Amino acid sequence: MSKQVKQLDRVVIRFAGDSGDGMQLTGDRFTQESAVFGNDLVTLPNFPAEIRAPQGTLPGVSSFQVHFADHDILTAGDAPDVLVAMNPAALKANLGDLPAGATIIVDTHDFTKRNLDKAGYASNPLDALGDANDPLGAFAVHTVDLTGMTVEAVKQHGLSRKDASRAKNMFALGLLSWMYGRPTESTIEFLSRRFAKVPDIRDANITAFRTGWNFGETTETFVVQYEIKPATMPAGTYRNITGNLALSYGLVAGGVRSGLPLLLGSYPITPASDILHELSKHKAFGVTTLQAEDEIAGIGMAIGASFGGALGVTTTSGPGVALKSEAIGLAVMTELPLVVVDVQRGGPSTGLPTKTEQADLLQAMFGRNGEAPVPIVAPQSPGDCFSAAVEAVRIAVTYRTPVMLLSDGYLANGSEPWRIPDVDDLPLIDPAFATEPNHVVEPERTAEDGSVTPAVKDFWPYLRDEETLARPWAVPGTPGLEHRIGGLEKGEGHGNISYDPANHDFMVRTRQAKIDRIADSLPPLEVDDPSGRAKVLVIGWGSTYGPIGAGCRRVRKAGYAVAQVHLRHLNPFPRDLGDILRRYDKVLVPEMNLGQLSLLLRGTYLVDAIGYNHVRGLPLKAAELAEAIGTLVGEAEGITVDLSADPSGAPATVTSTDQEV
Repeated sequence: MSKQVKQLDRVVIRFAGDSGDGMQLTGDRFTQESAVFGNDLVTLPNFPAEIRAPQGTLPGVSSFQVHFADHDILTAGDAPDVLVAMNPAALKANLGDLPAGATIIVDTHDFTKRNLDKAGYASNPLDALGDANDPLGAFAVHTVDLTGMTVEAVKQHGLSRKDASRAKNMFALGLLSWMYGRPTESTIEFLSRRFAKVPDIRDANITAFRTGWNFGETTETFVVQYEIKPATMPAGTYRNITGNLALSYGLVAGGVRSGLPLLLGSYPITPASDILHELSKHKAFGVTTLQAEDEIAGIGMAIGASFGGALGVTTTSGPGVALKSEAIGLAVMTELPLVVVDVQRGGPSTGLPTKTEQADLLQAMFGRNGEAPVPIVAPQSPGDCFSAAVEAVRIAVTYRTPVMLLSDGYLANGSEPWRIPDVDDLPLIDPAFATEPNHVVEPERTAEDGSVTPAVKDFWPYLRDEETLARPWAVPGTPGLEHRIGGLEKGEGHGNISYDPANHDFMVRTRQAKIDRIADSLPPLEVDDPSGRAKVLVIGWGSTYGPIGAGCRRVRKAGYAVAQVHLRHLNPFPRDLGDILRRYDKVLVPEMNLGQLSLLLRGTYLVDAIGYNHVRGLPLKAAELAEAIGTLVGEAEGITVDLSADPSGAPATVTSTDQEV
């Protein structure tokens, strides 16, 4: 039969089902297909914290959302255009996120009374399709027996019905791949590799995938195929990458560019464990990984490695940072390079282990006893985790300090196309090890007969570089550089234990001044203010970059001016940040917390930073944020702002309270 092909510039698809239905794998494969095709994309995996959540229940629903387009995009999308629901719970859990007119593809097989009861349905919503009281009347619903057709298609491979039904996610993937013109070769190759040792499972999944594609091609249920052309991107070699993978590669690159062996001392914790898994594969690059018995042991190993002349790294999430806080203070006192990766998650306590949050900023800033300043670096996107990790290594090695690297669950598990950098373009990081004694005990003396007595020198571990205030880093075993360090306060220069009040005050101020000096090495902030006439500045950090950027785009397309700046360095702040903040009448600070950056900006620069705060375990929504930005622009400009314009840029209605617009 003849099929219609419709052009789209973007689409958001969400795969949802029971946590055992393979939705993460399905979404990941669709993402890889889209990356191969050349679309720009951003993803949002969302799954329960339980290893095997209660089957068929709302808490057990797992989903994977992918937003792909023929142009540059910044977020995984506020709401799905297409929902693939594998059971009643998946339908009910996600229905509230769908806009009117969205497409729903639902597997009818599991809409049994038992599963409907588990999901909280009094009756089957599919039975009311087309009725006056149709609960799904606002959507384009396609009912398909995905499970039944899958079992029938793969019966030739001799699997049990239960095993055969597990391939239904591949049937769904094949159908969606047909609908959106995705290339199929990469998925078939993937399935061939993944199940190479179990031919029946391999062949069943490939058959289900191809059957789903053929179903879309031949059925009268789907009469439209959609085309989203490749995006235009800067020239280069790209790959799809998650934040945790990019961060791992960045740590490896930091080790390579500094010439240091890297030791990761880590204890597994969601959502940071993937970094441990990935780094364990890279022994060829001088990486050693040690899975410790607990969080404290992990960071202790890393600090010991740094004392021994390696690059010490430890990875964790918020609860682990709490356990590591005393050891981080030890690294502050001993002034050793250390990278502490905090992949933030919902808290407090165990909180929401698989959900995202950025509420550890104040913990990173102040979460230690005493005056223990630590630099803080935060990536803004999954691909940017690579550059942020390299930057964290640079600061740690150059300034002899622990560095907090704040990623989060959205970045860690989300993915986007990433242009692979040229290694030679990455910064060289010089560890500048001490090689000889640096303190004169007795100066050189010349006798009356002209003979010269050489100067007598020893090694002082707390003499400082004039530019960076970093102390020398001496590898144990270097002749003449024997020294001791520890957690007790040090005397300036010689480093011996000191309880002198004046020395303690001096050392506290010196350690703070060393962190402040990092700002001298930071580039000027990039302010995105296309019109140059904005009165409102939106400032953020971390993974809010995408929603903030998308929200600002919506406001500008509607005809209004707004500026955006995003912070990678949160301690110290860049030198020019204060001047930038003072240029604008109003400053909005969107965060996935209750106002932590707002607090720091208010306290540091005495600006009236206005918080936009949601702590839902999910990324901020660009449309909601755009409304908040528009309201603030209206207050600053003295106008009423209407953002009801078409997102493509159709004119918006603007009314003024005191002037013509």
